[in-house]
Amino acid sequence: MKQKMEKYDFKALGQAIKEARNAKGMSRNQLADMMNIAPRYIASIENSGQHPSLQIFYELVTILDVSVDQFFFPDKEANKSSQRRQLESLLDEMDGKDLVIMTATAKGIKEAKSDERVEK
Repeated sequence: MKQKMEKYDFKALGQAIKEARNAKGMSRNQLADMMNIAPRYIASIENSGQHPSLQIFYELVTILDVSVDQFFFPDKEANKSSQRRQLESLLDEMDGKDLVIMTATAKGIKEAKSDERVEK
């Protein structure tokens, strides 16, 4: 006898895809053109939680650097969040001078947080 499985709700993943697409400054039309699919299909995934095919799912999460662990294994701490993967993707596009600025910025944030803890 086949065990009844609950259907996965893709709404949260669809929202993450939408946020990642927007973070990359990409329109639905641009993404759809890259993937050779209709923009309304992407809109349905993002807004209605439509279940994409496995191939479309794979393309979306790899193009947009979305980590799926947080959705499929919510009780486990993900190695890399979608936000971290998106930041790494942006860093990969930077040259040496840009990376020097980003490193200094990260160190400044770290020092500011450290100073806040000391003041408390």
